[in-house]
Amino acid sequence: MDSLPLIPEQRQRRILELLDAHGVLSIHALTEDLGVSTMTVRRDIANLQAAGQVQPVQGGVRLATRHVSQPPNERRERETLGASQKRAIAEEAARLVDDGMTVFLDAGTTCEAIVPHLAKRAGVTVLTNDPRSGLALLAFPQLSVILTGGELDPVTAAMGGQLAAATVSAVNFDLAFVSTSAWSMDRGVMAPALGNVQVKTAAMKAASSSVLVADSSKYGAVARFRVAPLEDFAVIVTDDALAPADARDASAAGVDLRQRSA
Repeated sequence: MDSLPLIPEQRQRRILELLDAHGVLSIHALTEDLGVSTMTVRRDIANLQAAGQVQPVQGGVRLATRHVSQPPNERRERETLGASQKRAIAEEAARLVDDGMTVFLDAGTTCEAIVPHLAKRAGVTVLTNDPRSGLALLAFPQLSVILTGGELDPVTAAMGGQLAAATVSAVNFDLAFVSTSAWSMDRGVMAPALGNVQVKTAAMKAASSSVLVADSSKYGAVARFRVAPLEDFAVIVTDDALAPADARDASAAGVDLRQRSA
């Protein structure tokens, strides 16, 4: 017995399931799967778009960028958010550091979580624009530590601006660990203040490889200034809660995406 044709609600649910599994699909692929006309598929896509669930692309469709509540910028608020995810991300990120490297450690709670994992490294030089990470690094006298100086942001507790960027630019890094409060495939890595952008871009320019360390809760959030596209990072370290379609997009950009469970 032939299966009954799907009603519009069932077709649209199927379209969302397919897009979640594949990221982007052509109109032709959807008509083949659903067994309906191109006009019917386009009508279903129009309804899903009106509901904010999909975005048309050239010749096809993809899931709409999911709405993400804006992460707080204030340091004390961020310290308690996603602590287990940050620890997992930090542990994986620290595996990239070898003895004798020179490393930039960006300001932020995720990068600060990397500090304890550097305890077993020897001959490593760490430059940071985060006073709290600098103080934490004092526990490991085998490491050389440099603070950037610069303008101290009372909200984020980060040093930024031209002075901090100039210090960063004077050093050749093997690795630059960059943090962010907002990132996505479409907009790349963002920052809330221009002073943050100056330091991050200076570090990436001075580094042989740049590593983004950011938990999945920040994916899809938007900040005022753009730092760099995701393609500029050799590695992205995040947690395993990143949506499958978003993970595929990042991997398709040629980035080594590493996801760790908390």
